Amino acid sequence: MKKVLSLIMALLLTVAVTGCGSGGEVPAEDQQSESSETYTIQLAHGMMEDTPQHKGAEEFKRLVEEKTDGRVEVSLFPAGQLGSDVEIAEMLQTGGIEAGIVPTAKLSGFYAPLQVIDLPFLFPTKEVTYEVLDSAEFKSMLFGPMEELGFKGINFWESGFKQFTANKELKTPDDFKGVKFRVMESPLLIAQFEALGANPLSIDFSETYNSLQQGACDGQENPLNSIVNMKFYEVQTNMTISNHGYLAYALMFSKQYWDTLPEDIQTAIIEAADEAVVMERQFNAEEEVGYVQTIEDYGTEVYTLNDEEIAAFSEVMRPVHEEFRDVIGSDVLDTTYQLVEEATA
Repeated sequence: MKKVLSLIMALLLTVAVTGCGSGGEVPAEDQQSESSETYTIQLAHGMMEDTPQHKGAEEFKRLVEEKTDGRVEVSLFPAGQLGSDVEIAEMLQTGGIEAGIVPTAKLSGFYAPLQVIDLPFLFPTKEVTYEVLDSAEFKSMLFGPMEELGFKGINFWESGFKQFTANKELKTPDDFKGVKFRVMESPLLIAQFEALGANPLSIDFSETYNSLQQGACDGQENPLNSIVNMKFYEVQTNMTISNHGYLAYALMFSKQYWDTLPEDIQTAIIEAADEAVVMERQFNAEEEVGYVQTIEDYGTEVYTLNDEEIAAFSEVMRPVHEEFRDVIGSDVLDTTYQLVEEATA
């Protein structure tokens, strides 16, 4: 009887072990739930810590860590700590860094259609700009093809509409003739100033103040936050509020890194980015209120173009759109025109 009971117990034990194993023991590391995995994101950009862009990045960090219950840790590297804008983009391509906020004008060196955002007098208002840039169609049209280049685009941030500064009045296109203007290293931006009869010079952003101070260039274009934070107004006698172009940034991830993230983490990052960009734009709008006053208080003369003067500048600079149609792509250009028209209606 004891032998029978022993055999039954052994048989039951064998069945229990086999049932639990279902084909063998499960390694301990595979038994961990997906929710226990942790991830680290290094996010780099070239703006200073007191700018709306960095404040927006801080909100992005907070939101990502909050939405993932601490499973993702975001480390921020502002002010070019990890390299220039172009170097950050190159590191994204190779997986050397996980994320970055890079001017679209700089990214256009990697993917030319992004230059559509830099076209002069394309966006009539910020509200229209946001509606176009935030649309799924626009983001898919530009960010989709960039995945083959190693980038995962998330959304568009801003520095804002650009204004002219110089050591002379700039009220008409003729006022630009022969003026040495600092521009980003962008063929399209160079073409804009050539259309005005100016002499465009590609000078690094960090060297712009010294170049203006020493007379290597006579003027420059930038959004108000850059003009104030970099103190360009200290070495310029005049500023013209023109809103002639829009300076956008793109929040980009390394595609190589992005593909390692589980879907729930990707979703949390996208949600955090969409909330953070609203805050970043709000930070920018709040600070712009006092920027013009700061410039005027210093003694720099500020002039705002009226509708007729804007039309005159637009007429001179508009041919740049067609000049770069083949570079940008007719489909991209025409789709953008359509989205702007729909947003304006």
